[in-house]
Amino acid sequence: MTEKSFIRADEVAEELNVSKSYAYKVIKQLNDELSAKGYITVAGRISRQYFNERVYGAERREV
Repeated sequence: MTEKSFIRADEVAEELNVSKSYAYKVIKQLNDELSAKGYITVAGRISRQYFNERVYGAERREV
């Protein structure tokens, strides 16, 4: 399965072990950060790369 560029709230919730509503808050916060840097964002989705950088400190690699 190919990895998509953007992830949705359900995947964020699963990854962080939080509720879906809280995952939307996390996505909103990360999208606000990206918007402040001048990037275009999509509501309810977050760049997988940026999510991994902010949550794990670097790109997460699956083994």
